[in-house]
Amino acid sequence: MKRYIIKRLLQLIPTLIGVSIITFFLIRLAPGDPATAILGINATPEKVEYINKVYRLDQPLPIQYLSWMGKVFKLDLGRSILFNQDITELLLVRIPVSFQLALFAMLISLLISLPSGIISAVKRNTLFDHMARFVAFLGISIPGFWLGILLLYLFGVLVPLFPLYGFKSIFNDFSAGINHIFLPALTLGLALAAMVTRMTRSSMLDILHENYITTARSKGLIERAVILKHAFNNAIIPIITVVGVQLGYILGGSVLVEVVFALPGLGRLMVDSIFKRDYPVVQAIVLLYALIFILINLIVDLLYAYLDPRISYE
Repeated sequence: MKRYIIKRLLQLIPTLIGVSIITFFLIRLAPGDPATAILGINATPEKVEYINKVYRLDQPLPIQYLSWMGKVFKLDLGRSILFNQDITELLLVRIPVSFQLALFAMLISLLISLPSGIISAVKRNTLFDHMARFVAFLGISIPGFWLGILLLYLFGVLVPLFPLYGFKSIFNDFSAGINHIFLPALTLGLALAAMVTRMTRSSMLDILHENYITTARSKGLIERAVILKHAFNNAIIPIITVVGVQLGYILGGSVLVEVVFALPGLGRLMVDSIFKRDYPVVQAIVLLYALIFILINLIVDLLYAYLDPRISYE
């Protein structure tokens, strides 16, 4: 297991280098430049030249990339052109916002999807099953930003139960924090719940027809024990896979959701940085997303061996 973990961690390096190359050169294909985007109507050739010289944007692209990667290997992400602030400090302020959003979105998703998927499989082809599949289909089909706007209108305007925008940390004020994070977390959580519900139902249907489930019932075990202890425990591997992959969706989907709900998280920072051509910030956030996504997949792989003793990485 240790050898496997070390091998996977070493694979991080070429993966992140590949991501860095694609991000670095792709963002520079967008029209415009940081100096003109930041200065706006006040842009003059002298000011543009000064900003380009300060941030070394006047150098050839390969030189810029090697210079940036040299700093990254030293854990120095550079300075933001837009905010004129150290990027690490900038990210440390935004990460808790996105973390809380992802945490509550995942919690909402699992609270909805696991019971729905299990009951839908047990009560196959009943009214509940048809309704659960229909709702899951809607959850997958509806764009997250449109659902967020709809929830804002319903529960922020028509029935003002939640604030329309802003953020408060649950660690400072739990009640106010829940009120501010609930709608954006619900927006992300519903889409994730739709995928997990379908996978839970499918996995449970495969397991419920196995011989050992029939044997467990023939022993006189109560139905709840058969479903939860024998069936669900053996159906959880593909569910964990989908949850791990969908965590990546939360990271990507949070970009638009944070913009809709005006949350000061990583997603909104990246959107603002893209519009202002703040290359160093965009590069740092994409690298961070890639790192988190890879580590999530590693954790999921390790959970396989923990949940199923038949799986070995020796």
